[in-house]
Amino acid sequence: MDFETARTRLVDNQIRTTDVTSHSILRAFLTVPREEFVPASRRPLAYIDEDLPIGNGRFLMEASPFAKLLQLASITPEDVVLDVGCGTGYGAAVLSHLASSVVALEEDESLAETANDTLTRLDYVSCTVVTGPLNKGYETEAPYDVILFEGAIEVLPETFLEQLRPGGRLVAVIGRGLAAEARIYIKDHEGIVSDRFGFNCAIKPLPGFQKKAEFVF
Repeated sequence: MDFETARTRLVDNQIRTTDVTSHSILRAFLTVPREEFVPASRRPLAYIDEDLPIGNGRFLMEASPFAKLLQLASITPEDVVLDVGCGTGYGAAVLSHLASSVVALEEDESLAETANDTLTRLDYVSCTVVTGPLNKGYETEAPYDVILFEGAIEVLPETFLEQLRPGGRLVAVIGRGLAAEARIYIKDHEGIVSDRFGFNCAIKPLPGFQKKAEFVF
């Protein structure tokens, strides 16, 4: 299979057509070999416009919504990014073309090992894979200029806003299924956080961010 041609088609047919206009984002998707971040048996499917299973109930996000989340985050070359739920590392690789450095957080040890091995083999030296509960963030390297979630969450823990640098942005898809929304949270230099709607977005959920069951009387 001609993966280089497949990458070009992904950008032209899936990403540009959903109002992603950032040249740096388009270049990143043209550069990163998506097929290297999926199981070998699924490499011929790496560029289809669907979420791809990567093992243990987790998925590599469809390219179009991921690109739109990146555009919403307005990442600059000076930014330090926390990538929550990095899976096999594809998102971190794309982010490394946009940011100064990427802390790629994963709680599944086998996925984290795959991400680290692949990113190292492909020489993505600005990416650091760390392990720990996704819903705790990664305080050791905080604060971050950008925090981005590679999956939908129902609840945004306060700890993530605490790990955000003043002037920083947090981008997350909040909710479940077709009712979910991409939102951006911005912390001003006084530490006050505001948020706004980005776009409607239905993506696979990340584990550990479910709402607690409530009693109904």
